Amino acid sequence: MTLTLILIRHAKSSWANAGQDDHARPLNPRGRTDAPRVGAWLAAQGHIPDLVLCSDAARTRETLALILPALPRNPQVSHHAALYHAAPQTMLDILHGADSPCVAMVGHNPGIGALAAGLLTTSPDHPRFADYPTAATTVMTFAAPEWRAVTPGTGTLLGFTIPHDLAD
Repeated sequence: MTLTLILIRHAKSSWANAGQDDHARPLNPRGRTDAPRVGAWLAAQGHIPDLVLCSDAARTRETLALILPALPRNPQVSHHAALYHAAPQTMLDILHGADSPCVAMVGHNPGIGALAAGLLTTSPDHPRFADYPTAATTVMTFAAPEWRAVTPGTGTLLGFTIPHDLAD
């Protein structure tokens, strides 16, 4: 069986309110422009998740809400407090509980970028992959019977993009 994983870092968030709790920070105008671009790219590439595992932070929820309208069908969405600034192993543990063939995860750096790098057999030849900027998105596949069988270094890259690379 082939499993597909889409790893999305939240879009650019706002620092306008200095006293605001980090968990509650919304997207800024650029983030609100970038997230739909990612959704359009996913739809155009045919990468449509059946399940989305999303951090419960405001900026990840808002990123997802702006991606979903571009997709041809609505996936099941599950918000997880444990994905908020999670380490790669925590993210992988949550992924291991998934039961859908195509899963997206919306999270935060440095964890989401480190997870992408750790799961792939070969990283994309892109100058921004290492720093995994806001709204960076990696799509990979695994030849595995179930998510519990997915281990580091076994993912095959299908695509990587950042909003700067996507046309309006």
